[in-house]
Amino acid sequence: MERHVVDDRGASPVQEAVDEALTARATIDEHGTVTGWGAGAERLLGYSSAQVVGRPAVTLLAEEPMAPDLPPFAQLPRWHGRLALRHRDGHRVEARVLAHHRTSDDGTRDWLLVSAVTGAQPRPDDVELMRQGLLLSPFCATSVHDTDLRIRRSNRAAHGALGLSDDDMRGLRLSDAVDDPMIGEVERLMLRALETGEPQYLENHARSPGETREHAWSVHLYRLEDPDGRILGVASTGHDITEQYWARNRLQLIAEASRRIGSTLDVTRTAQELADMAVPGLADFVSVDLLASLDDTHEQFPGSLPAGTSLALRRIAHQSVLPGVPEAAVAPGEVDEYPAGSPPVESLRSGRAVLHQVTEPAIAEWVAQKPVRASRVREFGVHSVMTVPLSARGTNLGVAVFVRHRHPDPFQQDDLVLAEELASRAAVCIDNARRYTRERGTAVTLQRSLLPQRLPEQSAMEVASRYLPAGAQAGVGGDWFDVIPLSGARVALVVGDVVGHGIHASATMGRLRTAVRTLADIDLPPDELLTHLDDLVARLTTEAEGAEHDAGNRETAGDVGATCLYAVYDPVSRRCSLARAGHPLPIVVSPDGTVELLDLPAGPPLGLGGLPFEAVEIELPEGSLLALYTDGLVESRDSDIDDGVSRVCQALTRPAASLDVLCDGILSAALSRRPADDVALLVARTRALDATKVAAWDIPPDPAAVAEARKNAVGRLASWGLSDAAFVTELVVSELVTNAIRHGEPPIQLRLIHDRSLICEVSDASNTAPHMRRARTYDEGGRGLLLVAQLTQRWGTRPTTKGGKVIWAEQSLDG
Repeated sequence: MERHVVDDRGASPVQEAVDEALTARATIDEHGTVTGWGAGAERLLGYSSAQVVGRPAVTLLAEEPMAPDLPPFAQLPRWHGRLALRHRDGHRVEARVLAHHRTSDDGTRDWLLVSAVTGAQPRPDDVELMRQGLLLSPFCATSVHDTDLRIRRSNRAAHGALGLSDDDMRGLRLSDAVDDPMIGEVERLMLRALETGEPQYLENHARSPGETREHAWSVHLYRLEDPDGRILGVASTGHDITEQYWARNRLQLIAEASRRIGSTLDVTRTAQELADMAVPGLADFVSVDLLASLDDTHEQFPGSLPAGTSLALRRIAHQSVLPGVPEAAVAPGEVDEYPAGSPPVESLRSGRAVLHQVTEPAIAEWVAQKPVRASRVREFGVHSVMTVPLSARGTNLGVAVFVRHRHPDPFQQDDLVLAEELASRAAVCIDNARRYTRERGTAVTLQRSLLPQRLPEQSAMEVASRYLPAGAQAGVGGDWFDVIPLSGARVALVVGDVVGHGIHASATMGRLRTAVRTLADIDLPPDELLTHLDDLVARLTTEAEGAEHDAGNRETAGDVGATCLYAVYDPVSRRCSLARAGHPLPIVVSPDGTVELLDLPAGPPLGLGGLPFEAVEIELPEGSLLALYTDGLVESRDSDIDDGVSRVCQALTRPAASLDVLCDGILSAALSRRPADDVALLVARTRALDATKVAAWDIPPDPAAVAEARKNAVGRLASWGLSDAAFVTELVVSELVTNAIRHGEPPIQLRLIHDRSLICEVSDASNTAPHMRRARTYDEGGRGLLLVAQLTQRWGTRPTTKGGKVIWAEQSLDG
């Protein structure tokens, strides 16, 4: 509330500046009642606080305003204008009022009204006051130029920024006074401001005379006119925003670091991202060294390091503003011994980032201990160093060293804070990568130990395999394959895929692979084998759920599930029996080059339980190719699974010098980059056993036929040149044929197979399997199978498709 009749000049300027009575203040609540009244308000209207507080504010008005003229006060944050007020003695007071709409902490709203008691009329010295304020401003560099852009006058801040007085610059253009390319842009914008009358703005960087540090300036340019509109010239105002500029750059660097550091789970790349991020925005050279003891991924590291000892640090990454990083005294991958007391070691040991000048004793002593480092410091003029420890989750990882030699300014405290922030982010990412590498290494080692180290020798098929782990983002999976020699010169092929990734998937894969080999050893047909495997996966799921419940959900192993394809090939009959549990279809390439996806019943994935599996038997001509694989080979985010299968089919038809070469060609054709899931591939070329290597005789159910069976067997061994095996073979034939006649059911058949080993098989129609027992001293029987087991390499029994059984025994032909 400002009135024109009061103009008290009696008090001193200092007293007026601090005299609250020179400003009339009053508060009014939302209902229009006066709630506060200051000394200035009393001086303005003559009312004391006791006379006004609690009264409606409208009683202070000389005339009540018309309702249409009132603004919507409830929505306004502030209002200003003129009010006609009534003095206590009755005369009218014209006052200019500024009203603030306020909200207190408890949500109560009111109005604070203020008005200058000293009046609104300008004083004679106001113009001079304004002029001196502009000319003597130490912060806002202001200069005025005529229409030819010649400098006419500038203030104290401009004199300091340019290092010149008015007398030095008057009549010169700015480009004459400052030798800097950016001045051309400033004068171009001056001309635009003169021509258009629109204010111009730019930010630039310049180094003041006598200073080594560049300053950032915020520059405004605007046209000057007299009251009649005549153009007088152009004015320039510049504000030094160097601190804001660097603060903004630091924030941008931190934001960029959040995006760029830790883009992978690779320790070296993460360290390099830290170095790349800091150069050149923060430093001219950065090195990242990690404790050499971190090379042992299974070691746990303490949160503190022993004092008074040197530390071995491995150079992981570095970066420089100079090509080739010539400042580095240690090459990437090399280990350097940092002595006790050196800044990197002390920073790492104390856990504190430290800022050094190169002239400090600590730096000088450290540098002098390695001639290469000392020469680098002298050669490149290193003048400022920061050492920042890298630690995460209480684990000491290493140290980052930031160096300046080209940048003229030494590191400041704000730079140290920024370096700590960058190093802190990088340390967490490095620790994540280190932990992931350790877990992945464990999982890969476990997985590779569970996969076949080499494929077994057998005559039924020529087999080649490939296993390719998933990329780093996915983690190790649970894909597996196996080749299992079976009785009767047959061979089983299996490929499976466990749900999920990591150690849990690898461990589950190992359990399933062991189970498949066990079930295959008892010669279960493919559909029955998958049924038993399905029951096992269901039990594993139940165990995992129980463990998860016992752990209070703190650690979840996840669902247990898998797919599997199991095939058995018989080189004697050249027939192959296959069954699958939710697994991709196998591919067959006939000897004439025809490619076919075998139409097998899908079967449910393992672990669902209660659903049947169905086997299909096909004939495979000698020289056929059979390809089994996991979905990682044919399925990706970028292409459809049918396209992947088509690429594999095409690759299978291309000529190849060997199956190994063919496998490599399939991977190259099907995978454009590192797969997101594990890939297992098994390719087999069928062989047929020569008919002359197989002999079979039907045996009548008469004990007298045993002698004829022995005779036939010995004769065939002689034709094969295996007479040395005749004695053991006679015993085996006698025992197995006798058991079949006594305990089995006709028809009975004896078959000899000459493969890598000599196989003797006796089949009958009974499904009762024999077993060894311990015979007592005076027992007349019970020792036959024990003799067979002792004299042969291995023996066993398997069911036939017609409900009978086959008893078999193998003899080694070595020597």
